[in-house]
Amino acid sequence: MFHTFDTKDFDRNMVYQKQKKSLGQHFLKDHNIARKIVRSISPGPKNILEVGPGKGILTRFLVEREGTTLKLVEIDKNYVDFLKDQYPAEPEIIHMDFLKMELRDTFKGKFTVIGNFPYHISSQILFKIVENRDKINEIVGMIQKEVAVRITSPHGNKHYGIMSVLLQAFYDIELLFTVNPTVFEPPPKVRSAVIRLKRNRTDKLPCHEPLFVKVVKTSFNQRRKMLRNSLKSIFPETDFSGTIFQKRPEQLSIDDFINLSVFIDRNRNN
Repeated sequence: MFHTFDTKDFDRNMVYQKQKKSLGQHFLKDHNIARKIVRSISPGPKNILEVGPGKGILTRFLVEREGTTLKLVEIDKNYVDFLKDQYPAEPEIIHMDFLKMELRDTFKGKFTVIGNFPYHISSQILFKIVENRDKINEIVGMIQKEVAVRITSPHGNKHYGIMSVLLQAFYDIELLFTVNPTVFEPPPKVRSAVIRLKRNRTDKLPCHEPLFVKVVKTSFNQRRKMLRNSLKSIFPETDFSGTIFQKRPEQLSIDDFINLSVFIDRNRNN
């Protein structure tokens, strides 16, 4: 259970409270929002990995969940020591960079990821999760609102892009609520949002997945161009006369990108 430390504890551990700009540390200080984030996880017994717990504001509510096996991964040694002072027995605290973890070894079964993700690596965190989608069935995370809007945007929307397609291909995504800068210490210069991702029923795309990723990234890297102009440089053997190639990438649904990848794959193999 969470150990409520007194003033002496706080003074002794002040060294751990200093934010490191290089790690993008903006600490949530509102316990009501922290509780709301934790309650956004779907009910029931779960394996949960918290990414970047810092001072443990989410941790204190996570340890109260019944039937939960909780692990924490924290890159900052100061906060690892701080958390071990607060939780000497459990949960397990892993001193490591999340982006370098072998996630398949974290739990025997599937698990949920939760965290207030550092803004500067939130995209990398989410892409790593997609790479391990067979193990991670739910994510609840706080990220920059601008990124949350991109991730949740449907096709046809100006914010729809690479992250929208690659994440929505495997997860159902909701923007749950926004969070003001004033509830952080230090306050970030942007608004934040909490998102929830739940695994959909797509185990494997009906196309060559590395090619799908390449088509999506190439298309959106020149998003103002029609597809025939952005794709012809890397797929010169492809016939781009079809009407779909006159569209811009934001006009294509995930199924459209899948069909486009199948078409290019067949064309280049002939």
